[in-house]
This record gives sequence, C-alpha cells and structure tokens, in this order.
Amino acid sequence: MKTDLQIAQECIMEPITAIAAKAGIPEEFVECYGKYKAKISDKYYNQIKNNPDAKLILVTAVNPTPAGEGKTTVTIGLTQALQKFGKNAITCLREPSLGPCMGVKGGAAGGGYAQVVPMEDINLHFTGDLHAITTANNLLASMVDNHIQQGNELNIDPRKITWKRAVDLNDRQLRSVISGLGGKVNGVPREDAFQITVASEIMAIFCLANDLKHLKEMLGQIIIGYTYNDEPVTAKQIGADGAMTVLLKDALQPNLVQTLEHTPAIIHGGPFANIAHGCNSVRATKFAMKMADYVVTEAGFGADLGAEKFFDIKCRKAGIQPDAVVLVATIRAMKYNGGIAKADLSNENVEALKKGFVNLEKHIENIQKYGVPVVVTLNHFVADTDAEVAFVKERCEALGATFAIARVWAEGGEGGQALAEKVLETLETKESQFHTLYDDNLTIQQKINCVCKEIYGAGNVSFSAAAKKTLVQIEQLGFGHFPVCIAKTQYSLSDDPKVLGRPEGFEVTVKELRISAGAGFIVAMLGDVMTMPGLPKKPAALNIDIDDDGNIIGLF
Repeated sequence: MKTDLQIAQECIMEPITAIAAKAGIPEEFVECYGKYKAKISDKYYNQIKNNPDAKLILVTAVNPTPAGEGKTTVTIGLTQALQKFGKNAITCLREPSLGPCMGVKGGAAGGGYAQVVPMEDINLHFTGDLHAITTANNLLASMVDNHIQQGNELNIDPRKITWKRAVDLNDRQLRSVISGLGGKVNGVPREDAFQITVASEIMAIFCLANDLKHLKEMLGQIIIGYTYNDEPVTAKQIGADGAMTVLLKDALQPNLVQTLEHTPAIIHGGPFANIAHGCNSVRATKFAMKMADYVVTEAGFGADLGAEKFFDIKCRKAGIQPDAVVLVATIRAMKYNGGIAKADLSNENVEALKKGFVNLEKHIENIQKYGVPVVVTLNHFVADTDAEVAFVKERCEALGATFAIARVWAEGGEGGQALAEKVLETLETKESQFHTLYDDNLTIQQKINCVCKEIYGAGNVSFSAAAKKTLVQIEQLGFGHFPVCIAKTQYSLSDDPKVLGRPEGFEVTVKELRISAGAGFIVAMLGDVMTMPGLPKKPAALNIDIDDDGNIIGLF
C-alpha cells in the first residue's frame, strides 16, 4: 500500500497560476511562492466583496481515537466530489504546526487520494506564516522585558507578566523557565514560559482579524501583564502593535494551493482546538465565500471542541453562518468508544458498536442545538461490515440526521460523490436556522456552565479559587461580554481523556481563566491541558529523512 507521501509525490501538479485562474483570481492578485503555492493579495477582496456568499459547509467529527477518523481527508474529498458534479467549490483548511508533524499526530494535509499538495511544503515551512506569528509573539515578549530593563516607565510588575514566548515545536523543557540570568546587562531575572505557536494569542488574533487595520487594533489590545497596582498593561502601551503588524502583513494574505484533483484550496492559520479556537482564518473563509458557490471548511478535533468554537467564536465574530454540517465518524471509532482494543477494531462487533454509538449520538444532538442540518458521513474502512453500516445508518436517520458513506481516502472525489449528493440535497431541502449556544449578555461563569453542561454533558462545574478571582477581574475590566474558549482534552467529552463514550453528570473544574483581550475571548482551562506539548517516546521526527536527491521520506 502506498503511503500518503508517495501518493502526493506522484501527483502532477498544475501551476498555481492555473489554479488561481480556475478560481477566477486575476493574475495581478496572485503572489507566487514558487510554482505551486501563492498568496492571494488583500486588494483582490475589494473587487469581490459584493459577490453573493457561498454555501458554507463545516466538517467536524466525533472525539478522536487512536484509529483515526479522517476529518481533513473527508473535507478535501467532499470538495473534490463537488467539483466532479461541476460545482464551483473551494476547501478552507488550517495550516499544520511543526509540533505534531515532528511529534505524534502527523500532518494536516489529508490522506490517500484526498490530499492538498505540495504536501511536504504544507506540512513543513509552507509560506512562513507560522514563523511570522512566532516572531511577532516573541517581539512583544522581548519589548516587554526591554521596557522593564530600560527603566520600567509603565511600572510593570515582573512577577505579573502573563505574556509567554512561543516556538512552533513540542518542547516540554520550555514549559517553565527562568530568563534574564547572567547579570544586569542581560535583563531582569524572572519566571518565564513558552507555549507552542498555535496556542499563542497572536495566532487567535491572526485567525479572527478581518483586515490589516483590524489586526493592528486587536494586537494593541493584548494584555501582557499588570502593574504593581494591578492595572493591565497592553501591547499598544508597550508600543509593539505597529511592528507586530508589519511582521504579519504578508502572512495575513491567504495561501492558495490545490488538491490532488486540482481543486483550489485555501490554507491559512492554524490554532489547535483543544487549547485554542481551532479554525482557519476568518480572512480565508471570507475570501472563499466570495470566490466560490460552495466552501467546505473544517474545525479541529471533535465537535465538542472545534465545532462549538467555530459556532460560538468564529461565526459570532465574523458574522458568518454555516448552511450544513458534515459529521465524520468511523465504525472503528465507535467500537473503540464501546470498549474494544485498537488491535481488535477490524473484527465485526455490532454489540460494541451499539455501546459506542452514544458518542456519535451526543455530537449529533449537540450540532442540532445550533439549528444546523447534519449529514453524518461514515468514513469507510475495508473491514466495515454490512451489518455494522446498516446499524449506524438506521440510528443516524432515527435521530434526524442524513447519512452517507465516504470512500475518499481510496477513491478521491469519486469516492465522495455519495456524500456530495446528500450534502447538496440537504442544502436544497433543509434551511439552516443557525444560532449560537449562548447570549453575549450572560456572565462568563454562565457561558462556561452552558458549554460544559449542554455540549459536554457535565452535571456540575466548579471553579478554583484562582479562577474565581479572575472572574471578578474580568468583570471589572469590562470583558464579561466575551465568548469563552474552553481548553480541555480532545479524547473525551469530559475533562478526563480516559472516559470514553457519552459520560453524563460528571463534574468539571475550571482550574484557570486567561484573558485574551486582543482575540476577544476568555480561555477556561479544564483538566491538565498543556499549551506546550512534549514529544512522545518515539517522535515522528525519527522517521523523517531526505535522500541524496533531495526527496523527503518518512513524512507520513
């Protein structure tokens, strides 16, 4: 069997100028990064901003399992299938982080015959967006410390600096550090920390900014820490907002690539969904919605994380709404949730499937709470039996969801036609009545309770003493109207990664609240969620190499 990398390397790509022409982008608005990648000029949006909006299709999934669900693969395959029906379709994806690429999860370019290419470039440095975000993050950090070193005019308390440095790699050694050692000339010694770039507030701002002006305003509102009198200090007060915007100017322009079947694909921005809001940039989505008739996008991890944040953060802030949701599931994932070991998932077991179906059931019910039509797609594996498929189809339809099978990994767009038919039928016959889960006027505590109880199934939400103190501070600073971005494990509906299926009535504890004043949301930390992951015992980097001819090997 060919690897994803081998399949991608066999693709004869079209020049990116041809893909841009297919998408209707005039040549003067295409800024090429080599032959197969390009940035779409911001100036192009002014020409298309009055075009009608495309139908927006969100692809999400059940909670991830070790067997893999293939959400990105289905997103790409569905777009390719829509193209085969003669539809003007574009896919919008997040940019991969080097952390999981070199760690354990792998890339984010799809798989099999439903991939975006050039796959190696996309999964590695791509057009440098993540490096620009990292640099902007660390520029602010260095300017904060320099301000203190040069006299501390703003009276910043070094013990109350909340801004962390960033690097786009998994490195547990940097979770907690001491910086500024080595004498007076090297700065003021203090406790410091790093987080992975995709968890940086800069990434969230980058993905929620409407344009360059909006980006600068949001960057300026970042709270970097507090004074000795507990007054917040912002990036604008430090004077970093202008230079940070300059560093992000080119990065803010969406990236254009292609699928294996030469469908246009926009890949831009990449916050994780377990520790951030998990959606590609608003800029990219708005571009695509003016360029195409159908836009297929994804949200990270399971629907309890990515889809909830897509609805309650991205849609709320961007003024967009989905017309349909495709919920990806696998027989294997449901059997895993039913208690079957990974090694035995290929064996027929309808009883385990019935037991584990409750996880999918909860995700269907959650999406329906937002008033959006749901199409459940079974990402097909060869070991799936007719009895197992029939059971899932019957149960999904009984819950009011449309059902389709996708074979896009093995067959590309051809294998996604059954799904595309159901999606098109849903768009024509079922009108989206989209609404957010909670009102802006609720308190932060009420919003967190709402998500935890309605989406996760919690029975009680408790707050640590530190979190309660921050709740008071949030109200005092006037941020009570912000939406909430909950950071928790992706592996369970609860805050315990070992609890599978559909737990109910459990208690969750909000350990910490973080104010992302620039991004405009409050981060609630549930459980032991690391914003700087570590490498596994055998990181993926051990398998990645390059031959004497410059060909990359071992990259998935």
